[in-house]
Amino acid sequence: MLITLIVFLLILSVLVLVHELGHFIMAKKFNILVEEFGFGLPPRFIGKKIGETIYSINYLPIGGFVKLYGEDREEKEKKGKIPNDRAFYARPPWQRTVVIIAGVVMNFLLALIIISFMFTQGVLIPVKRVHIVNVDKESPAEIAGIKTNDIVHEVNGEKIQSTTSFIELTKNNLGKEITLTIMRGDSLKHYKNINLDCNKCQYLQVRVIPRKDPPYNELPDKDIPEEMNFLTQFKSSLRKILHIPEPEKIISREGPIGVAISDLETIVYTWYQAPIYGPIESLNLSWQLIKGIGITLWKLISFQSVAKDVAGPFGIAQITAEAVRYGGVRDVLMLLGLLSLNLAIINILPIPALDGGRLLFVVIEGITKKKIKTDWERYVHQIGMIILLLLLFLVTINDLIRFISS
Repeated sequence: MLITLIVFLLILSVLVLVHELGHFIMAKKFNILVEEFGFGLPPRFIGKKIGETIYSINYLPIGGFVKLYGEDREEKEKKGKIPNDRAFYARPPWQRTVVIIAGVVMNFLLALIIISFMFTQGVLIPVKRVHIVNVDKESPAEIAGIKTNDIVHEVNGEKIQSTTSFIELTKNNLGKEITLTIMRGDSLKHYKNINLDCNKCQYLQVRVIPRKDPPYNELPDKDIPEEMNFLTQFKSSLRKILHIPEPEKIISREGPIGVAISDLETIVYTWYQAPIYGPIESLNLSWQLIKGIGITLWKLISFQSVAKDVAGPFGIAQITAEAVRYGGVRDVLMLLGLLSLNLAIINILPIPALDGGRLLFVVIEGITKKKIKTDWERYVHQIGMIILLLLLFLVTINDLIRFISS
C-alpha cells in the first residue's frame, strides 16, 4: 500500500513537473519574469531566491507550479523595478502561444521517450486482431483443431477485427455450423463443424477458465497464472487510459467454443528501430486517445453513461496499484508514458482553465487584433474550473463506488 502511494505520487509529480518545466523554459527564453518555480503545492515549506526567481519546496508533494509575472493581466508594473514588457500578458500572441503549449509539448516528448524505450522491451498494445490465448480441453475449438496463438481472421467470411465482433458472431450462431478462418503463422486454415449448443453461456473477453462446468468458477488471484492474471487486470486499466469502452459483459464461464481471446499484442523493436518506430507508435496511440476522448466527450454532452470508460485520481491510483502488483517497473514506466500522453492531449483541448482554453483566447486576440477584457477571460476560466472540479468530484465518487462494489 505504501509503495503504491509513493509510486502514485511520483507519477503525478513527474507528469506535472515536466509540464510546468516546459512553461518555465520558454518563459525564460522570452525573458518573461518567472516569479516562482515550485515543487509540490503550497503552503511553502522552504524557498530560495536565485536571481529573480524563487525556487520552492511545498508541503503538498503533488506536482508543482510556475508563477509568471502578469499571467492573469491583473498585476501592475512594480514601481519601475520590473519593466511592463516582462509581463506575460504584454508579450506578442505568438510568444504567449509558445509558452502555453510548451507544457503540452514536454508531456508529449516525455511520452515519446518512454514509449520508444518501452517498445525495445516489449509492449502490450490494442490491435485490430483477435488472438486465441487459451483453448479449453474437449471444447468444440480443440476438437476442430484450433490452437493457442492462432489468430481469428474471419467468421463465416466476415473479417474479425475486435473481440466484441467475434463474441457477437458466435453468440448469434448458437446451435449453427460456422466456419472460422484461422491464421497460423503465415498460413490460413479453415475449421468447420463447430457446433455452438451452449444455451446459457457467459462470455469472457480475455481468458476462459478450463471447463469444470460450475455456474461460476472464478479463482482467487493466487490460483491464476501470473501472466494471464496481469493480462486480465491491466488490460482493463489500459482501456481506461486509452478511453476504450469495456465490453458489455464480463464472463466467469467458458464461452461457446471454448477459447480465451485477446486483442492485445506484444510488439518489440530493436534499439536502432525504436527511435524510428517509437514516435510512430506514439502517434498511433495519440490518435487512439483523441478518438477515445472525442467519444467520451460526446457521451458527456449527449448525457450518455461514461462511468465505465473514465478514471479519476482514485481510479488512476488503482491502476498504479495493478501496475506495481502485476507488472513492476516496466509497466509503471509504460503507465507513466500513457498518462503523460493523455495529459498532453486533454490539456490542449479548448476547455476554459486548461492550457487549450487559454490558448483559445490568445488565438482570438491574434485574429481580431483586440485585447479581450480581463474580467471576461477570468470569469470564463473560473466557470471552466468549477465545471472541471465538479466532473473530477463525480468521477472520483464513481471510482470509489466501483472500488467498493468490486
